[in-house]
Amino acid sequence: MSDQPERWTEATVYPDMWMDPDDDPRDNEGPAPDGELPTLRDAITNYRLTLRLKCQGLDAEQLARRSVPPSTMSLLGLVRHLASVERDWHNWITDGEPLPKLYGARDADFDGAVADQAVVDAAFADLEREQAALDATLARHADDLGRRLGREHLAVREVLVHMIDEYARHCGHADLLRECVDGRVGQ
Repeated sequence: MSDQPERWTEATVYPDMWMDPDDDPRDNEGPAPDGELPTLRDAITNYRLTLRLKCQGLDAEQLARRSVPPSTMSLLGLVRHLASVERDWHNWITDGEPLPKLYGARDADFDGAVADQAVVDAAFADLEREQAALDATLARHADDLGRRLGREHLAVREVLVHMIDEYARHCGHADLLRECVDGRVGQ
C-alpha cells in the first residue's frame, strides 16, 4: 500500500491530457487570434481557466493541502496568491490611493489557505473580483499597448506579459500540486 495517489486523467483521446479536446473550455483549437492584444488576452484567459480547472472537483481539505512539505504552497494558496497579484498590478496602474493588501502580511495568502469552505469560497470570489477590476482598467487603455499607466508608469503590454508569466509559472505548480493531491494529470 502506498500513500501516493494513482495517476489518472479524464481524457480518452490523449492519455496525457487533462480532458478531451472537445470538453476543454480553453480556446486551443483553430487559428490563433490575430494581433498582439488579442493574443495576449487569449493567453491570460487560458491560463486563468487552467488554474480553475486544476482546482475543479476538490474539497476544501484537498485545496488547502500542502502537498510538497516543507512548502506552504497549496492550490488554495495559489488562488489566493493570484488574487493578490491581480490586486497588486491593478494598484500599480491606477492613480488613486492603492487598495490594501488582500490578505495582509507577506505570505498570508499561502499561510491563511486553510481547509474551510468559507475560505475557499472567499478566495475564488476574491480572484474573480480582482481579475475583473484589472481587466476593466486595462480595457480602458487597450487602444495603445505602449501606454504607461499609474504611479509606476507601467505599459499595458508589460502588465499583460507579467500576468501571463505569473499564471504560467503557477499553473506549473498547480499541475504538480494536483497530481500530489489526487493523482490527476494532464496538460
